[in-house]
Amino acid sequence: MSNTKMNAGAAFPDMAWDAVGGGRIAPKTDSGWRMLVVYRGKHCPLCKKYLDQLEQLQGAFKAANIQIAAVSADPQAKAEAEAAECKWTFPLGYGLSIPQMRELGLYISDPRSPEETDRPFSEPAIFVINPEGHVQIVDISNAPFARPDLASMLQGLKFILDKGYPIRGQA
Repeated sequence: MSNTKMNAGAAFPDMAWDAVGGGRIAPKTDSGWRMLVVYRGKHCPLCKKYLDQLEQLQGAFKAANIQIAAVSADPQAKAEAEAAECKWTFPLGYGLSIPQMRELGLYISDPRSPEETDRPFSEPAIFVINPEGHVQIVDISNAPFARPDLASMLQGLKFILDKGYPIRGQA
């Protein structure tokens, strides 16, 4: 089964996830600028490093008035364990479903072994949603090795906000 990649400028779909420590992550209904990082899950050491960087840059994103959150297909127990172990303080969602992965246009992988994880998972992605609820930036990868540099992403988002830079790549 194939899925359709999300287009730049599209309205972010109406979906939400429970978050570690309570609350919900709901990018469509949140306000302001927001960035959703989709990660593979607790089994991925590259995701851990990436989310560690996100944690370090959290204050800079907040100072730029950009909300950040992350989500994976992990169940609640795995997400809670990883958040506690890594001391992440940004909103961390769990339970990203396969239908949601398909709606977002994510690449989906099966575990290589039961030791890796026990369920299909999405490969990494980033969605930056503007105050109107449209996808300003979409970055979807099919492998954990190809992700945007978070510090560069932050600088680019500051430029977008400062200059009123439009959504690019809509054709």
